[in-house]
Formats: sequence, C-alpha cells, structure tokens
Amino acid sequence: QLVANEVKRMRAEEGNKQKILRHIKELAEKLYKNENPYPAVTMHTVQKPTEGCHLRLHQKPFPRLDEGTVQWIIDQATAKLQTAPPAVKAEKKCMVPSGPPIAAIMERNGNALANSARRLEVVRNCISYVFENKMLEAKKLFPAVLRAMKGRAARHCLTQELNLHVQQNRAVLDHQQFDFIIRMMNCCLQDCTAMDEHGIAAALLPLVTAFCRKLSPGITQFAYSCVQEHV
Repeated sequence: QLVANEVKRMRAEEGNKQKILRHIKELAEKLYKNENPYPAVTMHTVQKPTEGCHLRLHQKPFPRLDEGTVQWIIDQATAKLQTAPPAVKAEKKCMVPSGPPIAAIMERNGNALANSARRLEVVRNCISYVFENKMLEAKKLFPAVLRAMKGRAARHCLTQELNLHVQQNRAVLDHQQFDFIIRMMNCCLQDCTAMDEHGIAAALLPLVTAFCRKLSPGITQFAYSCVQEHV
C-alpha cells in the first residue's frame, strides 16, 4: 500500500524531519494495531477479607439478594452478548494497486545505485590485485572493501569472485595473499545476518576448504581454521 499510494507523500516529505517522523509514527501505530487488535481486558480484583475479620463486632449481615434483580442483570448481559460483534474480526481482503514501477521510485536513488556498482568494482579490483600479487594496490583498496562488506551485494560479489579463482586452480596462496583473503572472509561473515546463512555463508563453505597456504613441507593450513568461530 505504501508503494502504491504514498510515493508522492514520501517525496514531498524529503528533507523535512518532522513530517517524516510523524509519518513513521502513524505507520508504527497501524502496525501495532495490526499485531494487537484486541485491547487488554481489565480484570476487577476482589480483595480478600483480612484474617480474623469474622470475629469483629458490629459486623453487617450480608444483604439478601433479590432474585428478580439478579435475573434482570443476567438478562441484560445476555442481550448485550447477542448483539456484540464476533470476538474474531472477519479478515477483509482488498486489492492493492501495483502503484508506480519500482524504477520510478529508484530514480532519486540513482546515486545510491551508482555507489553500489562502484563498491562491487572495488571488491573485484582488490581481489584481482591480491591474486596478481599487487599488494600495494590491494592495501589501498582494502579499507573500502571492508566497508563495502556491510552490503549484501558486496558479500555476494566476494563469494563469486573467490569462486572464479578456485576454478582457475589458484587456491594455494602465499602468506600475504592468505592474510588478505582471510580478513575479507571474516569481515563478510561478521556482517552476515540470519538471512545470509543459506546464501553467503553456504557459498563460503566450499571456499574455506579450498583456499590454503603451505606452512612448511607437508603442512598445509586451510582457510576454515581461521574463520570457523563465526555462528
């Protein structure tokens, strides 16, 4: 519904924090009411009589209940229940128009998309420099790569690029290359969410058992030994 109906409103609000906050509050209330449709029922608590109260003098006798009055109260309550709406609201189904195409919404995010493409390019270039042993160039790009790992697209790009290098039989690394790749993998896994578990993390699994370095003749260290602490 937001995409369909409120794009103009959102555009009008851009730059006005008060309007944006008011809009968010309205949305929050709608979502809250959707999750909690029934107000909490207040329970009337009847206090227990204190100990030894029956021994008191001047105790008023319990009044005699009038059968007719009691019956009248019961009838009133029954009548109310019969006219009351059903406890569970009938779910109203409605057709939501498709609204403007996503491209129209994304127009103003052109810079963000360009930035995203640049980030992926930085990740690709850095990995290429590492495998070409151009460590100075890789070092310059490295902080930007670690920042880019906050985005899902960059994490996905990392797994794809590393996979290409494994297929080219470039999985045995020297110490410096190994260090760079491990730091990228650790940063990638650190920023993974539960949603990435079967995507990014699963894609990294075969890679961490492929990339390795020779510590000494006959002794090989694989990448998984450095990244296995991640959830």
